[in-house]
Amino acid sequence: MRYIALSILFPIAAGVYLLVRKEPKNRKVLLAMTGVFLLLSAFWAALAICLGGKGMYTLFNLTDRLPILFKIDEVSILFSVLAAVIFLCAGSFSFVYMKHEQKEKRFYGYYLIVMGVFTALCFAGNLITFYLFFELLTLSSFPLVLHNGKKESVMAALKYLFYSLSGAYLSLFGLYFVEKYGNTLTFSAGGVISEQAAAGHGGILLVTAFFMLLGFGVKAGMFPMHSWLSTAHPAAPAPASAVLSAVIVKAGVLALVRVVFYSYGVSFLRGTWVQSAWLVLTLLTIFMGSMLACREPVLKKRLAFSTISQVSYILFGLAVMNGDSIAGGLFHVLCHGFVKAALFLCAGVIIYATGKTRVEELRGIGKEMPFTMCCYTVVSLGLIGIPPMGGFISKWYLAQGALSSGIRVIGWLGPVVLLISALLTAGYLLPISVHGFLPGEDYDYGKLQKKEPPLLMRVPILVLTVLSVAMGLLPGRVLDYLQQLMEKIV
Repeated sequence: MRYIALSILFPIAAGVYLLVRKEPKNRKVLLAMTGVFLLLSAFWAALAICLGGKGMYTLFNLTDRLPILFKIDEVSILFSVLAAVIFLCAGSFSFVYMKHEQKEKRFYGYYLIVMGVFTALCFAGNLITFYLFFELLTLSSFPLVLHNGKKESVMAALKYLFYSLSGAYLSLFGLYFVEKYGNTLTFSAGGVISEQAAAGHGGILLVTAFFMLLGFGVKAGMFPMHSWLSTAHPAAPAPASAVLSAVIVKAGVLALVRVVFYSYGVSFLRGTWVQSAWLVLTLLTIFMGSMLACREPVLKKRLAFSTISQVSYILFGLAVMNGDSIAGGLFHVLCHGFVKAALFLCAGVIIYATGKTRVEELRGIGKEMPFTMCCYTVVSLGLIGIPPMGGFISKWYLAQGALSSGIRVIGWLGPVVLLISALLTAGYLLPISVHGFLPGEDYDYGKLQKKEPPLLMRVPILVLTVLSVAMGLLPGRVLDYLQQLMEKIV
């Protein structure tokens, strides 16, 4: 129990400490404290995973039937490992990037709090615990979006807050019915809805399940409540954008995993109108996000639209509800996390070194920043799904799962949309690399200056790039792990 508690409470307490203490006279003191807090937070999370066991631990009881409960399972480990890696990489990157931003102490305070809250979300053992920390995640990440205090950042943060809270309240409606007609609120592989309730109250339970899919889907950027993402992510500082896009949106994915496979159950939802509607929404989001990304001239906003599309790849895999598709979706959780964090950090490096924010301004950027743009190009290939990158593996499983699902129309339409989206992804990512490395004969090479960032910014990008490549070259253990998970929930 103490390891789980420490993994949650330590980063939250460390973040609160940074917020309330006086501003250090020496910036290096703040960075050293934040670095130590980040490492210790990741260390306690690792100990919780390794030594926390499979037991359930009650922190306290809200009522006799509503305990604040934590437990560690395969899903917890998958999402918490992703979070630890991204928070460490983006945090290290921020030590240089945030030098020119104001109120660093506030940024690092909320950054640590978000890390602790997301860890709690991963380890939540029942729906009420999950819901409480899901709300706290919105409230604690909200200041990261409005950090610079500009009008557009404040408006983006308010939009993020309104959309996220609205989605959470919609999900709360469904939680009441799970509590009423379920055997328990504790997450159980296969679901908790009793056969009697499913037979006698199937209609209302399906409606509430759909409300929960829509509500929690807001955080994942699923249509029709997706527009907050393309507004909020570009407004935040680059390290926060990396965490928002690679980790925070995964809170919505994790919520849907818990709702579909650990609360309602596949046997209850498969073949219903809820599954059909969810599939249609995910495919619409995939296509729409890719199209909007192609038209977007601002680099960070283009990457945000890309996140809308790519996260719905994961949701599509979950919605198909068979072993291959779910494995592909969860594999893409890791692939997308590493790739999108690297892309946002590359965008941050470009902004830091050159001040350029628009795609048309990046002609010749590969000559000025070859290391950064090489990493950008490699991870872009992963997001497109070019073998042997991890994105190819996940999309292969997604397509195979859809084709073998037996679902009419969607069974073949899904792979078609995935293929079209992959081509569109190449269309909005690779031209930046092409024009960056091959600016043309009229490019003024006389004004060329190397602008590579400091080592502390390059190392996190390199680590994420290597991880994204490793996911494609060495997928065996991760896929075996996911296969064991599939045997329990499908």
